[in-house]
Amino acid sequence: MKKNPYSRLFEPVKIGPVVTKNRFYQVPHCCGMGHQRPQAHAAMRALKAKGGWGVVSTEESEIHPTSDLSPYVEQRIWDKRDIPALSLMTDAVHKHGALAAIELAHNGNHAANLYSRLPVISPVSQSIDLVYPKQTRRMNKKDIAEFRRWHRNAALNAKAAGFDIIYVYAGHGMTLTQEFLLPEINDRTDEYGGSIENRVRLTRELLEETKDAVGDTCAVAFRFAVDELKGSDGMQFFEEGRAVVEILAEIPDLWDVNVSDWANDSQTSRFEPNEGYQIPYVEFVKSITTKPVVGVGRLTSPDLMVSLIERGALDLIGAARPSIADPYLPNKIKAGKTDQIKECIGCNICVSSDNFSVPIRCTQNPTMGEEWRRGWDPESIKPKKTDQKALVIGSGPSGLECTMQLARRGYHVTLAEADNKLGGRVLFESGLKGLSAWKRVSDNRIYEIQQKNNIEIYKESALTLSHINELGINNIFLATGSSWRKDGVGRSRRKPVQGLESLQVLTPEEAIKQSPNLRGPIVVYDDEQGYLAGVIADHLSFDEHEVIFITPASVVSPWTESTLEQKRIQKALLVSGVNVICNKTIDKAEGSNLNLKCVFTGEISLLKCSSLVMVTERIPNTTLYDQLVEQENNTEQGEAKHIQLIGDAESPGLIADAVFLGHLAAQSFEEPEQEIQKAMFMREMPSLK
Repeated sequence: MKKNPYSRLFEPVKIGPVVTKNRFYQVPHCCGMGHQRPQAHAAMRALKAKGGWGVVSTEESEIHPTSDLSPYVEQRIWDKRDIPALSLMTDAVHKHGALAAIELAHNGNHAANLYSRLPVISPVSQSIDLVYPKQTRRMNKKDIAEFRRWHRNAALNAKAAGFDIIYVYAGHGMTLTQEFLLPEINDRTDEYGGSIENRVRLTRELLEETKDAVGDTCAVAFRFAVDELKGSDGMQFFEEGRAVVEILAEIPDLWDVNVSDWANDSQTSRFEPNEGYQIPYVEFVKSITTKPVVGVGRLTSPDLMVSLIERGALDLIGAARPSIADPYLPNKIKAGKTDQIKECIGCNICVSSDNFSVPIRCTQNPTMGEEWRRGWDPESIKPKKTDQKALVIGSGPSGLECTMQLARRGYHVTLAEADNKLGGRVLFESGLKGLSAWKRVSDNRIYEIQQKNNIEIYKESALTLSHINELGINNIFLATGSSWRKDGVGRSRRKPVQGLESLQVLTPEEAIKQSPNLRGPIVVYDDEQGYLAGVIADHLSFDEHEVIFITPASVVSPWTESTLEQKRIQKALLVSGVNVICNKTIDKAEGSNLNLKCVFTGEISLLKCSSLVMVTERIPNTTLYDQLVEQENNTEQGEAKHIQLIGDAESPGLIADAVFLGHLAAQSFEEPEQEIQKAMFMREMPSLK
């Protein structure tokens, strides 16, 4: 029997008093469910365990009301009343043979305490790390003693809830423990400040006290950011980061190491395309401690995973985002089905969900966050109800997902695409600067579709109403996409801009296609205020065009604050020489000039423009759908057709939205309406006891 080349990944690893069955470790990550949605949280983590992860962790878990992260929905372990909800998760994870870990957290100046209304505490008095006019209270010796007591109590409650691994957390630029470690924050002159030994004192106490409280049956992990990526202005892995590891080397049972802050730890593929990008910062840890080490870096390649183990860089393969994109990643590697892995594209839609305080979403995995509410699983779907056939028109992200899932259910599917390639908008966007990883969305689905014998694919087939009638298929899903407006109607104005006929006005697709022949200066006007306009401007600037970026927003691409990219995007444009003009709308065009209007004062200024790229709103392409519906309404009663818009044709949005809508359509096909409504509005209700 041929040996699995990845067998090293399935070796057990001893972590203090517990043993994980393999080297796959889902590190703590936020999910927008937390203490408010414990059943949904437990179901999501359980699916990771079912998918083969040896360790499954919670998100950060607030240990006390002085670390209240409201309105963000994280986990809570304030007192014993939180144990039953947390036990839902540990029981669900243990059912599948995985260890359950909890990340105890006090967020210091990163918490605003908007719910508890208690003073924020920190090593020093400082502004809190949120846009809120509030400062922290400097902790005195009594406060530090109290904090240590809270942490110990939380560890004991975590043990009672059934957790196998309990964290001390000093990372991501958002924990009290890390604030004590960092010299740029901690300027105390007592035994908790000054030298590195003094600044590490609190961390040492927490680790030792946690081990004393729970170490007989629970492992104690230390999550530590070895480098802040600030150069000499912050902690660096080859200086103080290394010193911390040397001081604490053998105290924790596990080292979970990464870089800080969150925007660095969870960099998007747009700005950090390389898998394992954190390894150069963290691999030194193994040379200092005998304890197991887990690290991350958007790891999806099993070959890279094995090499990291064999060269002694890591003991455990850590993942947050890859475990979201494919909860079954370990099982697929074990079964030799690596070609079926849904690889993370590094878009940070998962991160945005947490920042919007809603259950987690994923572009690659539309079932993420729907495990409890809808009972979805990324690798299984209910079988077909009848032998009906389906026609999917359009092979963008929604059409591909719908086709794949209908075929998984067992239906015979005909997929028609007007272009000569499958992929729709994914092909365009993944061709832009920095977004090549996004092509995985179409590649993964096309690969599976091509393996199935119940799917017929027709490219270069722009179907008309008569074509559809000739096919005689009564179940029609229209993923016909949407088209960008060129008239200026967008988020900030509801009437077309006058005078545009005197300019060369382009959609994003037209601008990229015609880039070699465009005249400058090129104005990119962003009144969508998402991510695409910033990418277009960067791409055109890279093609050596003179680019002017105009937006009514106060910053470039404001939505990308939620994906932790905004500062990088604005910096990239400025560094490349793009002229960024914020807080201006296009009032009208006069000849080769644009009249720009200040959103605050109404003051008008003139700007010369040769080519104008409009990124504002999209118009759903519903002509064929409208024709089908009209024909159905005018036809004498017979066998009713199922006619459904999906994806951007239904509601233009993110690629993640389009994938989800395609999946929802396939899941809901032939389902009774009451069942669809039940899943849609299934909620977790708080007890009124």
